[in-house]
Amino acid sequence: MSGSVDFRWSPEPADWGDALRSAVPMFRWATWFAVVVAAGSVVLLLTGQTAAGLFGLGAAVVVAVLVPVQVRIDFSGHPLAAGTVTATADDHSLRMTVGEAARSELPWAHLPAWTETRRGFVLRTEAGARGPMYAVPFRAFEDNVARNRFRDLLVRHVGPAA
Repeated sequence: MSGSVDFRWSPEPADWGDALRSAVPMFRWATWFAVVVAAGSVVLLLTGQTAAGLFGLGAAVVVAVLVPVQVRIDFSGHPLAAGTVTATADDHSLRMTVGEAARSELPWAHLPAWTETRRGFVLRTEAGARGPMYAVPFRAFEDNVARNRFRDLLVRHVGPAA
């Protein structure tokens, strides 16, 4: 299936969080780690070790809250975060603009990996978790046909989802 796909979205902190969870183990496992620490803390409380149990519960809350707070801080501090992204993808490249502030064209060869999450696509410009990522939420697409055409372009030009 050839042809271009046009899409647009206004980024949200949840998009950034989704991208980070897909690439950075600390973000991916933080919630589970907090649950395990909280469960262990409850056991400590039930066995009469109040100070250790309360400390553990406090640590679990900090771990659980730290990730979404950090994502919101990073999002609000980014100069282009609030701008609407307009994009076009075709057999040659992915082109994105944020108003008049930023324009980029990414040939497919510059995207070594991508992931599909429950919220959207995460495009990586470098292998590993350290490189820049683009989070393209499903809501960016007009319908499932456009979303599927974009997925098809990714599979054909970048390869299967990581």
